[in-house]
Amino acid sequence: MSERFFGNFTQQEPIAQDAIDAAIAVMQSGRLHRYNTAPDDPGEVALLEQDFAAMTGAHYCLAVASGGYALGCALRALGLQPGEAVLTNAFTLAPVPGAITSAGGVPLFVEVTDALVIDFDDLIAKAPRARILMLSHMRGHLCDMDRLMEICAEHGLTVIEDCAHTMGASWRGVPSGRHGAIGCYSTQTYKHMNSGEGGFLISDDPQVMARAILLSGSYMMYPRHLASPPQDAFESLKYETPNVSGRMDALRAAILRPQIPTLPDRVERWNALYRAMETGLSDVPGLRLIPRPQAEAYVGSSFQFCLPDHSPAQITAFVHACAARGVELKWFGAAEPAGFTSRHDSWRYAPPQDLPQTDKVLAGLMDLRLPLTFDIRDTQILCRIIAQELGAAPLSLG
Repeated sequence: MSERFFGNFTQQEPIAQDAIDAAIAVMQSGRLHRYNTAPDDPGEVALLEQDFAAMTGAHYCLAVASGGYALGCALRALGLQPGEAVLTNAFTLAPVPGAITSAGGVPLFVEVTDALVIDFDDLIAKAPRARILMLSHMRGHLCDMDRLMEICAEHGLTVIEDCAHTMGASWRGVPSGRHGAIGCYSTQTYKHMNSGEGGFLISDDPQVMARAILLSGSYMMYPRHLASPPQDAFESLKYETPNVSGRMDALRAAILRPQIPTLPDRVERWNALYRAMETGLSDVPGLRLIPRPQAEAYVGSSFQFCLPDHSPAQITAFVHACAARGVELKWFGAAEPAGFTSRHDSWRYAPPQDLPQTDKVLAGLMDLRLPLTFDIRDTQILCRIIAQELGAAPLSLG
């Protein structure tokens, strides 16, 4: 009888008791709105922003309703104009081109490499057509950030980092989100801190952050922020910046604050699972692993591999066979979007673009979540099933 996997790919760890206690205290107070605070109490959201800024080393931080809102707010804070092109990786998830389009911009996709990161040659070729690059660290893969920032400086590109999959990651010791003008993060359930929905923007630019705070719906209560620019940064902006409300509420902030000091432990546990998957699949014929640069300190909350020599029919059969044994794989080369998985030609609100290199990469790209409710024994089962369904000999994983 074939071995089956019984783990749940969408089951997260429970919220810790200290976060539950903090959330209950907020509910008992009745003060859920970020600006509805008691005298001499800065409120959970302002304290969360202060804590997150300290964790990342950023001067300023703004907590918002979602990671997607953070991306759109960042674009507006940089003064995106209607119809303006915005560069972004062709391999990303729908909220990225969605944020560009909803803010009035036009996504201009840049090819990606076999390492799942932005292609520098194509970026250089397309750089004259835009002034903003929304760099997606898709599925937690960091490009050479030193070279990326050199290219952007040479071509006058302002960088927004989409760090939805890289909270806690770094490049040569610099935290993800600290290279560009703005870093954006998500605290959706499947990300590295969990509040159901939520997000952050960080920046060292006082004008950019003042505009973002006003955009988020601060009204004239921006003095209540703790991780914000000096008050004079708001003076030239407060009458001309529209309110595009997207504030985080105190309940979610209370859930998130206790998760900040425990992030390093979660990163270590995710990476142990990731390395176990690498080991288990390293010798499987027909399967290519994604290289990880030595300079990259990643967060392995999901795992990717490629089947470069398999046809669409073969991959479809492989995905279905794995699913029948309890292994939920996402295939980024599928013709139709499914669940959270889609590709650039699915986003028909963006102009169609010729991206042969990206299409070749996505054609064989497989992905699976590694929730922290899994353990090393689970990864061993996953690897055995994947190897067997690819027609390889069963792996001896101990």
